[in-house]
Amino acid sequence: MSDDTTQASAMDLNKDLNKDFEYHTGPVTLRGSRVPGTTTDQRLLDSRGSSEWVHTDPWRVMRIQSEFVEGFGALAELGPAVSVFGSARTKPGTPYYEIGTQVGRALVEAGYAVITGGGPGAMEAANLGAIGAGGASVGLGIELPFEQGLNEHVNLGVNFRYFFARKTMFVKYAQGFIVLPGGFGTLDELFEAVTLVQTQKVTSFPIVLMGTEYWGGLLEWLRGTVLDAGTVSAKDIDLLQLTDDVDEAVRIVTCADPVVVPKRPE
Repeated sequence: MSDDTTQASAMDLNKDLNKDFEYHTGPVTLRGSRVPGTTTDQRLLDSRGSSEWVHTDPWRVMRIQSEFVEGFGALAELGPAVSVFGSARTKPGTPYYEIGTQVGRALVEAGYAVITGGGPGAMEAANLGAIGAGGASVGLGIELPFEQGLNEHVNLGVNFRYFFARKTMFVKYAQGFIVLPGGFGTLDELFEAVTLVQTQKVTSFPIVLMGTEYWGGLLEWLRGTVLDAGTVSAKDIDLLQLTDDVDEAVRIVTCADPVVVPKRPE
């Protein structure tokens, strides 16, 4: 007799035996023909059947939840911190790499942990400066097909599958944002942070752009084309502060008096 036949016979027998019994599943009571032929534990431990369920949305929800749980657990006791954004393509030995290292070091010396995306380039530079100064050097990695995991200067790392879970950690555990030159990923992080502050979804944290030559054109466009079109207000643009001076950048993010948004019960 085959395994499938044996299993079917067992299920039929269970159904016959269960006709006169109640079946409880959580708060639900089932009787008669509604009583299933197998228990929840049986279905969990039975290895037979399709594995397609691991690729369904309900299972993805569990993975997403686990990423938030792991992130919150890893960073809850981090203390004051600043998120530093920047390009993964910034090369060691270049001026912006050196600035990133100086930013990481200066933040630690000011009493702050440094949070980056954990990758190479400007992120690596900030982590290098932080760990060199003996501070907390955090890397929030992301699953990508073309990057090789966390850089070696991270001493607290968390890897994510989902961008939105990772972005939450950047914002939740930071007292400010310093943005080094970068591409689409950096722009995404920058404008999401600005949007959250502008809409008062988060406390009004300072956002500093490092590099007047690099970011100056963006601010000119915002103050010209975008402001003239009426799609932003002047005070929205003022949320972005521009400098070339590392000490000034650190002073802005560490000495800001944040506007606290009133809380309501969750």
